[in-house]
Amino acid sequence: MAETVELQITDIAFGGAGVARHEGKVYFVPFTAPGDTVRAKVTRAQKKFSEAAAVSITAPSADRVQPKCEYFTRCGGCAYQHIAYAQQLELKQRQVEQTLRRVGKLPEVPMRPIVPAPEPYAYRNRIRVHVQDGRAGFFAHRSHELIPITHCAIARDAVNDSLRDLRRSPARDGDYTLFARDRNEFFEQTNDEVAAALLTLVEQTVRRDQSLLLDAYAGAGFFAHRLAPLFTQVIGIEENEHAVTRARGRAAENERHLLGDVSMLLAEILSIHPMDRTTVILDPPATGITPRVAELLAASRPSEILYVSCNPATLARDLGELRSTHRLESVTPLDMFPQTAEIEVLAVLRAE
Repeated sequence: MAETVELQITDIAFGGAGVARHEGKVYFVPFTAPGDTVRAKVTRAQKKFSEAAAVSITAPSADRVQPKCEYFTRCGGCAYQHIAYAQQLELKQRQVEQTLRRVGKLPEVPMRPIVPAPEPYAYRNRIRVHVQDGRAGFFAHRSHELIPITHCAIARDAVNDSLRDLRRSPARDGDYTLFARDRNEFFEQTNDEVAAALLTLVEQTVRRDQSLLLDAYAGAGFFAHRLAPLFTQVIGIEENEHAVTRARGRAAENERHLLGDVSMLLAEILSIHPMDRTTVILDPPATGITPRVAELLAASRPSEILYVSCNPATLARDLGELRSTHRLESVTPLDMFPQTAEIEVLAVLRAE
């Protein structure tokens, strides 16, 4: 029989699970809040930690709220609907700082206040659902069991209209990305309002005396198009052909968008431009930048690097490498995905 223990939740780990310590061991319990006292059943025991599932809440946290979604705790998308939004922001701010200190070995982290989402619900401009045997939905928490849904609480109404249409159609089994009917099927970001705040923050942050903007992992030109008036020349690098085609179609006269891998194209670009007047924007996938990209940036020393990350752990790893040649000036979390454990971060580095 699985062990059952009473635990006092003291924190939330990056990824969303509550943290408790009992008899010298750490326990991770999903869907709990700091301040909860819970009875929990151990689901996986290791030497130094255990994973557990809450069986009952014997004393709820003052930060607990009623989730708005009937699928919460069954669907694997959201982790924090049971926690008041102000507390979610505090948790994410703390998680970013703790991750940068622990993984990146940063003694001091120049944190800026987290940028909240104007709408904690109904913000997603797209969702990805799965269809099995005529049923549409999301996978369950930490499983590939399909949870059929009729409405997603964090998606915009127009996206839920597309979900309703899919459910009524004879859709084949597979994965479907659903958009609002009146929107193009290519977006740079999932949350329009926080994406706009990120773009404004980047625009306000970049130096005004630069000649070149090198936009690595440029996508469809989300940053390049907005920042082009501030630079003599803008070069974007992106390996997705569709994104590059879209970027080229909207490019200003001083923009150039290259199709290819950042690791392969970066060296030549950096070698022929004055680094003391070059700004680099990095917006890589969750895996972060490659060791080769970090090596090239450290060797060339562009005057500033703005690193946009959706994964604080890989950001911390990469900052640990880049800070040998660049000073970490600021770190700003942005709540691009309220109710979930995901965090967007802007880190600003300047050459020493």
